[in-house]
Amino acid sequence: MSETSPAAAPLSFAEFAPVTTAEWQARLARDLKGADPATLRWPLPDQPGLTLEPFYHREALDALGGAPAPLVRPAANCLNLPALSVPAGGDGRLQIEQAIDALARGADGVHFELSGDPTTFAVAYLAERLPLAGTFVGFTVQQNPETLLAELAAVSEAAGLGGLRGFLRFAPVLNPEGAEGDEFQVSLQACVRLARPHPEFRALAVNGAFFGNRGATPVQQLAFSLSTAAALLAGLPHEDITVAEVAAALHVHLATSPSFFVEIAKLRALRRLWATLLHGFGLPAEGALTLPIYAGTSSWTRTTLDPQSNLLRHTTETLSAVLGGADAITVAPFDCLYAAPNEFASRLARNLPLLLRDEAGLDQVQDPAAGSYFIETLTDELARAAWADFQRIEAAGGLPGSRGSVIEEIRRVSLLTFNRIATGQQIIVGTNRFQNSHEQFDFKPKQLLRSQAFDTTRAAYPSEVLRLATALHFERREKQSKQAALVLLGAETNRHILESFLALLPAQQQPAQLPGIPDETLSLLFSTPEEAVLMYATPEQFGRLARVVQGISMEESGFVAPALLTADLATMQEAIRV
Repeated sequence: MSETSPAAAPLSFAEFAPVTTAEWQARLARDLKGADPATLRWPLPDQPGLTLEPFYHREALDALGGAPAPLVRPAANCLNLPALSVPAGGDGRLQIEQAIDALARGADGVHFELSGDPTTFAVAYLAERLPLAGTFVGFTVQQNPETLLAELAAVSEAAGLGGLRGFLRFAPVLNPEGAEGDEFQVSLQACVRLARPHPEFRALAVNGAFFGNRGATPVQQLAFSLSTAAALLAGLPHEDITVAEVAAALHVHLATSPSFFVEIAKLRALRRLWATLLHGFGLPAEGALTLPIYAGTSSWTRTTLDPQSNLLRHTTETLSAVLGGADAITVAPFDCLYAAPNEFASRLARNLPLLLRDEAGLDQVQDPAAGSYFIETLTDELARAAWADFQRIEAAGGLPGSRGSVIEEIRRVSLLTFNRIATGQQIIVGTNRFQNSHEQFDFKPKQLLRSQAFDTTRAAYPSEVLRLATALHFERREKQSKQAALVLLGAETNRHILESFLALLPAQQQPAQLPGIPDETLSLLFSTPEEAVLMYATPEQFGRLARVVQGISMEESGFVAPALLTADLATMQEAIRV
């Protein structure tokens, strides 16, 4: 990958005798008492050919052609950037006041995530309450990005506030990764023009976090992000817009998982890959060092069960982001899957980056992983694998044209993850290992399963929804409820759910052979006061059943079946029969 930083200064520790690789290997063999050191190798899940060795020595850097140059950036601080969701139709005044409070308590900026039409957002009120020229403010919108940016620019100019600081992320529902088709090209070009007077405001987003939060591997997240960026660099230049201007408007959003060292290497690999991408478009590779990378704690690895364990995941994810060179980190509240925004969880999320920065001093050293035999090797391996995937996607036409195949690749990988979780090969503390059998939920399972806002795209969802459905069954049986319930457990995860379901049975009741499972069906748990039965249905069958239970006409459009259906036993049985 391209080098973009000064060479590292040599270090010398003369008081320590040098240790050769052979001596390390001999010590390793002695400590293992005859066991094969190869057993300690760690193949990265879903990454063929990427295996982490039990130890690395100086020869690892020789294999890279010497120690790569440290990734020294002009600004080393990692901003603490809490996100605030503005519901569709809302003017955002409540969230603006919450932002003011967060900024007074340690946040370095704020990120407004707007649903629906952004023209309802109170931009003038925002300018009254916050000094926009001195406050880092990011926006995510699903439509009309140029309209919001035009209003922001107009308010800033009229008030003489100076240039805007922050970013704009356009994430339309159908193409949230940022590789928008021709229908959005004019809007994005308008955003580039509007941002010209505001050099500290990045108007074009590569939403790599979308891929990561759907289960993409680190290599996939890098490769697909590069493809998104390439689509923008190739498609947006115009008579009055140069490719350099497009590159200068770009920023990247990534999701960080709890895989500590891999995530550090992923962020480092992105900067090196970005230098290579810029070079391919005839631009200086040094631009990679000024690329804003905004990291966020991953929703893919977040859990509803034992939610306090999310605090541990978020700590590891934040550590990786800071040490990997992220320019900002957004830490989600640990209970955001089921609870409305609240002061306690928001304060914990906001204070986590503060502890790492002000007490641990993690922002005092740039690129602290530079020179590490292990992390430098891992960075290079991730970069090479991602570049190969990127070239494959570009050869197939690139994004957005190849979006279907990209999503299919992520789907296949996510199914493998579901399988590892169901079989216990991948541990999720509090969900499939070390469960709290006496856990008292801070939410009502019935309401949560019925909520359309409940995130069903997470790795833990198939396992935790089965447990929630089982808890509901026993609760209803204890209350001697005469109603029946049908719970949607998931799609395309039938075998994994079945294995988890059978694992709950006593050994003498477990079948010797798993029954056959139809393809492309949904898993359902049918619960009556007497029994719970695992069932399957096609999406069309489940849709018809839900309409019958809820009395919705088959001709009525726009109906979305909830994950939980309840009715008296006769009605439910009739709906299943129909």
